[in-house]
Amino acid sequence: MAAIAQPGAIVYLNGEWLPLSEARVSVLDRGFIFGDGVYEVIPSFGGRLFRPDQHLDRLDRSLAAVKMNNPLARERWRAVLNTLLERNGGGDQSVYLQITRGVARRDHVPIEPLTPTVFAMSSPVVRQNRQPVTAIVCEDIRWKWCQIKSIALLANVLMRLEAQERGAYEALLIRDGFLTEGAASNVFIVKDGVVRTPPHSKNLLPGITRDLIVELLARNHIPHAETSVSEAELRAADEIFLTSSVREVAPVVKLDDRPVGKGVPGPVWESVVSIYEQFRNAEVARAQAGAAA
Repeated sequence: MAAIAQPGAIVYLNGEWLPLSEARVSVLDRGFIFGDGVYEVIPSFGGRLFRPDQHLDRLDRSLAAVKMNNPLARERWRAVLNTLLERNGGGDQSVYLQITRGVARRDHVPIEPLTPTVFAMSSPVVRQNRQPVTAIVCEDIRWKWCQIKSIALLANVLMRLEAQERGAYEALLIRDGFLTEGAASNVFIVKDGVVRTPPHSKNLLPGITRDLIVELLARNHIPHAETSVSEAELRAADEIFLTSSVREVAPVVKLDDRPVGKGVPGPVWESVVSIYEQFRNAEVARAQAGAAA
């Protein structure tokens, strides 16, 4: 899915609903000054949030890791995000929420108690789940706590810019000779019919779609392993695919201008994406039926 910004959208900011064009935060907000905050991106299909509990659980983990309390209870988050979807027309959307430590004079350690800044917006999306993408290999230049979904994304931005400059969509990151993840995705490879993806660690974000794919692989008895993947193994893979809330499950057909496998989406990816779509569609139908009951 690709999100398209809508200037007339309604957003949520610190308890208020207002047009995106009217949303304002202080220049002393620590998110603006320090990148001191965390975020989540939750897809919605047919106006229904997809796996919201898993996303909100990850939000809780990110907040705890940066020594912040969640400013909203779980049910309040659900109410806010569902209202956000309704106010912006329902359908397929990408929901973005962000929490910063709040507004204070510029000092690394805030002296006074702060009120967090809470922001959420949504954008309509166009599904691109089955569209092949290309990628490059980059050195992973990020910090060492990548399990936190931090708003401080300068390194990711630079690597995505390098990918764009080289005519590719994504940058696949290598640290100490091993694959971590993409600049904005998790990565799976296929070799001799076995699907592999790096295990959870502080070197990568535990993707919600990634974890769902691992679950579906096990449920459907597809050979797989959560294990280290060397750069050499990445480059020799028969298939590579990416997972994210935005692109769902996207096949990589070219890596550093060289074809991956036969240079077309492979048969294992085809099986995986079909299983994923069946699960997604069933979950959406179940949520819609529950709301109508």
